[in-house]
Amino acid sequence: MMTLTLDELPQLCQQIERALPRGGVVILQGDLASGKTTFTQAFATFLRLEDAVTSPTFSLQQVYGDRLFHYDLYNYGFERFLSLGMMEELERPGYHLIEWGDDVLIGWLKKAGFDYIIVKISKSDNATREYEVTNG
Repeated sequence: MMTLTLDELPQLCQQIERALPRGGVVILQGDLASGKTTFTQAFATFLRLEDAVTSPTFSLQQVYGDRLFHYDLYNYGFERFLSLGMMEELERPGYHLIEWGDDVLIGWLKKAGFDYIIVKISKSDNATREYEVTNG
């Protein structure tokens, strides 16, 4: 587990890029307002994308450039994600950051043979967050 400020997030982004050099799925877990979208913003900056990153809470998916895909399962859940055919989206080259991914999603990723990483985010204080990274 690592405790980082926002300025230190590029270290974590670099760790993820090394673990998934050709892209893959990054599951972002944490309470409301823990920093899942903030991490996605940092990852977009790390990839040198200039798009304004916003939470896809009401749209389910946002696409930034041609290699960053951002999903939010909070309002829709995995069943809706699956019924809309979004698992096929994960086959597109790039990084797929999924907020609110749970054990059901992880089970599907394992069955389908996707490379993935889990990033658990928790608030440490207002300026820092704790990140626990697990390779799938």
